[in-house]
Amino acid sequence: MKETHFVLERAYGHSLHDCSHGESFMALLHNRFSGNGLYILDEPESALSLSRQMNMMVRFKELLAQKSQFIIATHSPILLAYPGAEIWQLDEKGIQKVVYEDTDQYRLTKFFLNNPERMLKELNLL
Repeated sequence: MKETHFVLERAYGHSLHDCSHGESFMALLHNRFSGNGLYILDEPESALSLSRQMNMMVRFKELLAQKSQFIIATHSPILLAYPGAEIWQLDEKGIQKVVYEDTDQYRLTKFFLNNPERMLKELNLL
C-alpha cells in the first residue's frame, strides 16, 4: 500500500486519496492527459463546480492544440458551450447533430436563470 501511495504522489504531486473526487479528476486531467490522445469521458463535470468546469475547458483547449481529441457525454450547459464543439443529441428520435441553443440543457438552464421564482413554484418549492 505504501508503494502505491508513493507512485501516486510521484505521478500527481500528492496522493489522490487526500483529494475530493473533483480535485482528483482535475489532477488526472492536468498530470496524466497529454497531447495526441483520444479521451472518451462520461459526464466529467459530475464532481466539478462551475469554475472547475471552466478550468477543465481551458485544459481541453491546451490538449486540442496538441492534437488530442475528446468524445464527451455530458449534461453540462457549460461544457456544451465549448467553441466549435459538435453536439450530438441522443433521444427517442435517434441521434442527430444539434446547435447549442437547441439543447435541453441550454434551454432549461436559461429558463431557470431568467425565471427562478416561477420554476421554483412549478416544482412546489415555494
